[in-house]
Amino acid sequence: MHQYKELKLWQKAMEMVSDVYKTTANFPDKERFNLISQINRAAVSVPSNIAEGAGRNSDREFVQFLAIAHGSTFEIETQLIIAKELGYLSAQHLDVLLGKIAELQKINYALQRSLRNAEATNTKEGNYNV
Repeated sequence: MHQYKELKLWQKAMEMVSDVYKTTANFPDKERFNLISQINRAAVSVPSNIAEGAGRNSDREFVQFLAIAHGSTFEIETQLIIAKELGYLSAQHLDVLLGKIAELQKINYALQRSLRNAEATNTKEGNYNV
């Protein structure tokens, strides 16, 4: 098991959730049950999946949850681009958010790669996480 609260990835994901919620708070009320809800749920799913994966029994399972979190970051990107196209978000604000999301994606990918490499090394050496 991993201490998810100590992971830079989880900490950055929590910051992203806060940024997204602050951003969507400025969207029109008519989007409350549509785009706002969708973006916020996708944002919350990122640190949630990181935490759930960290609590699983193996690095392989953790990587699966990291992959789900990774996919959610692309969902958020798309939804924020839609919000910008609808005039709910400035291009400058979008760029800032996309930069933070890109950083999350890089950290996530690096952690997944590290866990896969560690698992491959442990399997080759006969060290299994039991």
